[in-house]
Amino acid sequence: MSDLNTSYIWQGREDLEDGAKGLRWHQVIKNNNSHFTGSNACTLVGFECDKGVAANKGRTGASKGPNAIRDALANMAWHVSSSNVDLCDRGNVIASGSLEHAQQAYADQIEASLATSELVIGLGGGHEIAWGSFQGLEQHLHKNLRQGKPAKKIGIVNFDAHFDLRTPSPSASSGTPFRQIADHCTATGQSFEYACIGVAQPSNTKALFEYAKQQNVRYLLDIDCTAEAAIKLLKPMLLNIDELYLTICLDAFPASIAPGVSAPASLGISPQFVIQLIQWLADSQQSFHYNWQLADIAEMNPSFDIGNTTRKLAARLIFEILASHLISRQGL
Repeated sequence: MSDLNTSYIWQGREDLEDGAKGLRWHQVIKNNNSHFTGSNACTLVGFECDKGVAANKGRTGASKGPNAIRDALANMAWHVSSSNVDLCDRGNVIASGSLEHAQQAYADQIEASLATSELVIGLGGGHEIAWGSFQGLEQHLHKNLRQGKPAKKIGIVNFDAHFDLRTPSPSASSGTPFRQIADHCTATGQSFEYACIGVAQPSNTKALFEYAKQQNVRYLLDIDCTAEAAIKLLKPMLLNIDELYLTICLDAFPASIAPGVSAPASLGISPQFVIQLIQWLADSQQSFHYNWQLADIAEMNPSFDIGNTTRKLAARLIFEILASHLISRQGL
């Protein structure tokens, strides 16, 4: 079984002397409230799980990641002036049973959140969150598919030092989610639209590179990561999809700023680069005709964080995702 934990208490600094202009995230978020009054709603869903990390022989502790990210989000300034923007926290899906059941329970929460929110952000947890996220998005799209219409095509952009295309051996792990998605796409007659940005060649075997080539995976090595190169890589895929799913593994960043992960990076990519791409992906929805409603942050492991730098980075990325989403919606 997998339970839903809604016990987290949002709290932090209050600048009451500044009134509405002094608000922070902990003062505006609604705990486990699925009813929204506005048109631009964002929902957070946590995945309290590191079963996949353990199965992948990584450093465990990521099950505590969602609440660590919330701690860092709580004191972030709330810059949204419109009263029709709701922020909601559904809580954490706890992996108290098998990984498979936990991922399905998380997928169900994602599906429910997508039905009421314009943007859903998952908080990990190991990168096994990705298989649950994909299933939740697919369930949502199928449920809302009009009869006689073709199924919507999902494209995945993953900022990660690893392909996470390992063969389940014998079971799934944090290193297998995109292999599981690829196998699912093959079994259901869908094309596998996957781009991995920030791949560290020393951290991925020759077998993984060969499988990526076989599956027509688009990828960019960490040493080649520029905005121009990433945009060139992503444009063909974005023109060919209907829905975008963005996932960010915190091990894509240098260990100096993201030590709190399962497998710290020796090189890594810059946060500025990723934020620039986040903004571009949000801005490109209209011109490339896709919808972006789902993102998640993976591999937050507070057991190995130093000076809270990793959780602060995760929170800043979420801040930028929401801000980019809201700005892009103004132009749609």
